[in-house]
Amino acid sequence: MLDYVQCVTLLGSKKWLTNVISFSRPISPSLRQIQPLQTEQNYFPVVIAGAGPAGVTASLFLENEGIDHLLLEKDVFPRDKICGDAISSKALDIVARLKPDAVKQFGKEQGKTLLTNGIQFTAPNGKGVDIAFPKPKGDLPIGFISRRIDFDNFMFNQLEGAEHATIWQNADLKDAAYQEDGVTLTIHHEGIDKKISTPLVIGADGARSVVKRKLQGFEQDDKHYCGGIRAYYSNVGGLHPENYLELHFMKELLPGYFWIFPLPNGGANVGMGMLSADIKKRKVNLRKELLNIVENHPVMKKRFAHANLEGNVVGWGLPFGSKKRELTGNHFILTGDAASLIDPFTGEGVGNAVISGLVASRMAKKAVESGNYSKESLMEYDQIMYQKLWDELKLSHTMQKLTTYPWLFNFVVNRIHSSSALQEVFTNMFTDMELRAKMQNPLFYVKLLFNR
Repeated sequence: MLDYVQCVTLLGSKKWLTNVISFSRPISPSLRQIQPLQTEQNYFPVVIAGAGPAGVTASLFLENEGIDHLLLEKDVFPRDKICGDAISSKALDIVARLKPDAVKQFGKEQGKTLLTNGIQFTAPNGKGVDIAFPKPKGDLPIGFISRRIDFDNFMFNQLEGAEHATIWQNADLKDAAYQEDGVTLTIHHEGIDKKISTPLVIGADGARSVVKRKLQGFEQDDKHYCGGIRAYYSNVGGLHPENYLELHFMKELLPGYFWIFPLPNGGANVGMGMLSADIKKRKVNLRKELLNIVENHPVMKKRFAHANLEGNVVGWGLPFGSKKRELTGNHFILTGDAASLIDPFTGEGVGNAVISGLVASRMAKKAVESGNYSKESLMEYDQIMYQKLWDELKLSHTMQKLTTYPWLFNFVVNRIHSSSALQEVFTNMFTDMELRAKMQNPLFYVKLLFNR
């Protein structure tokens, strides 16, 4: 016997529509005394908060499945997002699945993308090692470097002509509160506050997610949170001939690093990140530290001798996926930065965001079809996401901790630098799940030390 059945009757000019939502779970006392879902004018089956890579990916899937939904964006496209601007092949693969040929077309747009073929790690002793990215399936690019103002706008434009997505730009989500059988969202849009009701909200609204803060509670763990800054430069010298991403693990920044990512038209995304716990402990001013490296570091001052800073040095927070968290609750799913899915070693977040957007939208479809939006049902999303990503995130956390021992990190990089076989091993770690599991074991590095 059902515990609760709610019938929402929606009126049209000559049409009655009855939407019956059934649950086989008790309704919590706190939800019993809140107003029921509203009528057609302010009701959506799904609301996606945030139109970054995670939110747009979710919207594209729901559009393809014919599921009506509301997509909210705080700003107006094209808009910027502070980021390292690296777009991995796992993000491009999913976008290509949802919108065939779109990635290839974007790659041909002059001045908006730069192909990258790998990543260069530089140890505290200055020794570097190049790790090539594995080639993806088919003829997709290995990876792009693209300013987020361009990539996010490309993603958003894939929704042009959408029939099932209602899109509100310049829509600032102010509040989210439980009501009977759903959530009420307060959104400042078109100069006024609007109330929207939905049985399911997908939180794709970034590191300071309103959805997370209001429906789950925000918790910043400084040991798993990074402060980052980014600057754009022109005329940086010594960029890698194959456009490798550069991560420089300088002793004074560990376990953080200084990065240089080449950009289209000869530019470079330059930045650095450190764990928030270390920033507070050492009282580091990231902006001053970045400028100090550019101007005074023995190697970098030569590379930046003729470089020009374009715009301001800007900062943001990166919630690392280095510990497991709850990603769902009654009537909500968290994605991307709102779900703290950023790689703790490389800082890469777009790929995991796109994956989370796809998985979240599939769960949304299942919830809409079953009428079950309970935490117990939506927790399948947590299981799928950690099954897909936890080995990778755990390995990255292990590598992050490795950098806290400069002598050991120097030795590992030296060994890899002198061995093409080891370089291939580390290339394979991007795709080989069994190898990733081995690399999480300290014995792997013991064997590496003693060449066994």
